[in-house]
Amino acid sequence: MVAGQLTTSVAGMCEDLTGKVSDSSRTVVEDVAARLAQPLRVAVAGRLKAGKSTLVNALIGRRVAPTAAGECTRVVTQFRYGPADRIDVIDRTGAKHPVPLDAGGMIPTSLPIPADDAQLIDVQLSSDRLRDLTVVDTPGLQSVNTDISDAARQMLKAPIAEDVDDDSREAVAGAEAIIYVFTQQVRGDDVEALEAFANASQQLSSSPMNSLALYNKVDKLAPGPGQDPWPVAGPIAADQAGVLKRAVCDVVPVVGLLAETAEAGLLTAADCEALRTLAGLDEEKRALMLASADLFTSTDGPVEVGQRRRLLERLDLYGIHFALAHLQTNPHIATGELVRLLFAASGFPRLRTTLHQIFGVRADVIKAGWALSRLDAAAASGPPADRDLLRGAVESVVARPEYHRLPLLEAAAQVTTGRVPLPEQMEAEVARLALTDDANVVLGLEEAPRPQQRRAAIEAAARWRAFANGGATPAQARVANVVHRGFHLLAQRLG
Repeated sequence: MVAGQLTTSVAGMCEDLTGKVSDSSRTVVEDVAARLAQPLRVAVAGRLKAGKSTLVNALIGRRVAPTAAGECTRVVTQFRYGPADRIDVIDRTGAKHPVPLDAGGMIPTSLPIPADDAQLIDVQLSSDRLRDLTVVDTPGLQSVNTDISDAARQMLKAPIAEDVDDDSREAVAGAEAIIYVFTQQVRGDDVEALEAFANASQQLSSSPMNSLALYNKVDKLAPGPGQDPWPVAGPIAADQAGVLKRAVCDVVPVVGLLAETAEAGLLTAADCEALRTLAGLDEEKRALMLASADLFTSTDGPVEVGQRRRLLERLDLYGIHFALAHLQTNPHIATGELVRLLFAASGFPRLRTTLHQIFGVRADVIKAGWALSRLDAAAASGPPADRDLLRGAVESVVARPEYHRLPLLEAAAQVTTGRVPLPEQMEAEVARLALTDDANVVLGLEEAPRPQQRRAAIEAAARWRAFANGGATPAQARVANVVHRGFHLLAQRLG
């Protein structure tokens, strides 16, 4: 999720404008340039106890966010890159209250000020994972505590400090994408929570283009102890994707605890040796221990109880079953290899791919679109001498073929939310064109040669032009003309 072609172009345009416009317009141009340089902001939301903080830790590659209830879990927490680890609690006046990480390297569960007085916990970490991604961990949006729920909703809408180290300077910056976490079949209020976020987002409002759902804790779907949950989890997630198709772009099933353990490096060589010892037990003894969490810690065995509790905290019974099965097959498996197997079993690789393919592509367009609209507004309200300079610069970028990604995303948002109805196959084609640069994926081909891709793009462009000029409604025709140009530009690129 690095700066893309469009944001790079707009940033260069801003640099050129800085020396040409008046002081009042220069402030706007410099603010736009600074915003473009910031990473994509992703909010992680969902119900209480859905495993949001566990997944946040997996995303940032460190176990920093507390997973047990405490004062800090009632406050929106922002994780961003910094040269050194640092935590500041920002109160509602904008004042900073520094706090150290606790002995375990986590955010302390108690705060230096009352939770009700805290607006934001700003966490800077020297983690490369955060160079291109800012993660915002929210309290439960649909919780039994309406104060927490309302606070989380409000913080998604309110400005979040972008650079609190610079004299607590706040800037307009809502979350640009959302990861919504749930652990059971979605209900009506889940959809309402997603719609509340979409309506609050600055770009592509009410769009599934900037929302992704995670079906967490799918290990609980296993039909029996030690059995594979994925044959059940996959179809259920696909079913939920159908329910949420107007609210999210995809539903990804995951086992968040395994992802956190693997990504944050929480499984040690000592843990692996303990698992190796348990794998060597006779089958009857091992089956008894693995029948329940209580039996795992209370049954006599060669591994001390404290170590067994740690294994439960890191892997739960499903992860322990999984690890023991592999250690029985290969008793000499190394810790690193076991961690890789656990990571694959968590479902997190698919999530990382989805984040890159969807949010990564969209981040470039959203940031560029926001920047150009801000500059256009500055031209309308700024000094007359600056108007032609600002508008000319904006028009020069909008005319570029690569900028067509923004109207494509807007068209896809209209179609996927049902505001402009299209047949399912056409709807899927619009979404593919808007969300990926992979020509084979866009065109529904598999590793086709370039000439075949180009022919398919030309045929698609002609098909959408015919639809626009045929029986389409005015709204459908507007979408079809945008899609036609998208396929025409794709054909040009392939040629």
